[in-house]
Amino acid sequence: QVQLVESGGGLVQPGGSLRLSCAASGFTVSTYAMNWYRQAPGKERELVATIAPFGGTNYADSVKGRFAISRDNAKNTVSLQMGSLKPEDTATYYCTVQRNGQRYWGQGTQVTVSS
Repeated sequence: QVQLVESGGGLVQPGGSLRLSCAASGFTVSTYAMNWYRQAPGKERELVATIAPFGGTNYADSVKGRFAISRDNAKNTVSLQMGSLKPEDTATYYCTVQRNGQRYWGQGTQVTVSS
């Protein structure tokens, strides 16, 4: 069955960097569009980044130039490199995939940006 497991979250100071990782099982990440979403308390869930099967990427305007999504086909993982972090990036980050009409979510990893 499809399983997504995120890791790499934590507490970081403003201006710092973090790298999130999503380990996938039950399917091949290179076959589907993979997404990172985030949700802060009291806010709507936001699509942060997408990587398409052909490798094309898209980002929310709020993270363009600071975040980079990538894929490791050999490890069947998707990563989100986050830089120049701001307090407003504080949220739970989720890795997701839509497969056969169903969207699957990981359990999320918490990112807190604070001094």
